[in-house]
Amino acid sequence: MSKRIIIDPVTRIEGHGKISIYLDDAGQVTDAEFHVVEFRGFEKFCEGRPFSEMPGITQRICGICPVSHTLASARAGDALMAVNIPPAADKLRRLMNLGQIIQSHALSFFHLSAPDFLLGWETPPAQRNVFGLIQSNTDLARAGIRLRQFGQEIIEILGDKKIHPAWAVPGGVRSGLTEAGRTKIRAWLPEVYGTAQIALDLFKKTLETHYREVQVFGNFPSLFMGLVTPGGSWEHHGGKLRFTSSEGTIVADQLDPQNYLDYIGESVQNSSYLKSPYYLPYGHPRGIYRVGPLARLNVCERMGVPRGDAELDNFKGLGNGAVTSSFLYHYARLIEIMTAIEFVEIYLDDPELIHGPLRADAGINCLRGVGASEAPRGTLFHDYTVDADGLLKKVNLIVATGQNNLAMNQTVAQIARAYIHGGEITEPLLNRIEHGIRCYDPCLSCSTHAVGQMPLQVRLIAPDGTVINEVARG
Repeated sequence: MSKRIIIDPVTRIEGHGKISIYLDDAGQVTDAEFHVVEFRGFEKFCEGRPFSEMPGITQRICGICPVSHTLASARAGDALMAVNIPPAADKLRRLMNLGQIIQSHALSFFHLSAPDFLLGWETPPAQRNVFGLIQSNTDLARAGIRLRQFGQEIIEILGDKKIHPAWAVPGGVRSGLTEAGRTKIRAWLPEVYGTAQIALDLFKKTLETHYREVQVFGNFPSLFMGLVTPGGSWEHHGGKLRFTSSEGTIVADQLDPQNYLDYIGESVQNSSYLKSPYYLPYGHPRGIYRVGPLARLNVCERMGVPRGDAELDNFKGLGNGAVTSSFLYHYARLIEIMTAIEFVEIYLDDPELIHGPLRADAGINCLRGVGASEAPRGTLFHDYTVDADGLLKKVNLIVATGQNNLAMNQTVAQIARAYIHGGEITEPLLNRIEHGIRCYDPCLSCSTHAVGQMPLQVRLIAPDGTVINEVARG
């Protein structure tokens, strides 16, 4: 007999998801699948719009990721115009992307994930959230909120809005950094450096007591993909793509994002609206790869700044080749926060951000253009095909959550095998399964472009297809 148990509060993921867990006759887990059941239609209704409108349109995909989409869209516009944007504009876009990385990673770590491993998996869900964190460690929770505010301040200072700034455009940006803005950002630096270090030290202590989570929360071999500089350093806006193996070897390097269709394929699942990209030369499913903070730190050789480089050395020491545990996405986010703060400080000393030219002007010189940028959750592609008048004929968006889809499925299955024996699902067990998804910080709003509630369903399915247990949140 099937059974449905309603558990509140609503789960801490962005979007509407469902998990199916398949059991054998002995009640052991054989497989698991993460479903995204919201319809995706954003690309289709963009057809017919002028390409110049896309930075403003596509940032409405998501209120968490607007900067990521507007920057990738502007890069696609640069490619359609076949222009090299002024150096000052490139640096300003990078500065805004650093703010986006800081604010999004701070949200993921302090608000969504830390309550699990800081307050405890067995803590009742009514307390296991950011409000419970505020009660148990007010100073830490406040520092995390302030850290996110710092990233949002950078976005607002450059683009006049924290959300949906009308700022990046094909060919450059609309405005530069002011002296007042530079002074305001600089005043934050001592505080945010301190918060980033506190969080890093805290998570390292957490690892001492979470050995099992490191081993079973998405710890498996896969490829990793991310942007790198020509010299192999960490990159977040520009550069070329690199794939590395779980052994840490480079599989492919300096791939032009314009040609991503030559090395990224997309499979389709009947049970999910979310596609599953894979490394095309290896085929599906062998070509499973991960993107995002964990992947970026695995594919790069250095962060390019002192504190970031020191943390990267420690991070790489946690793996045998690549670092393969998805639980360590949290550590990678904190390293990227520290690195981003260091780069912000560097840009504040660059006079070109205040006085340099900001925009290149041209018409349509190419009928297809691809923009790639590192969103907080991973590599983001905007692919536009236009007519001679610059009206969009075809749009394809490949977001980080989709590229992590195969890995999320495998993570859920691994956690379920470790903790489920028989048909019972307790609330702490449900939360561990959720946390496996939460490691990737998925943005289902980006991946499906739908609105609505954000519940999660977990279904236990017997060999004959019978639903023997079902747990729902929200």
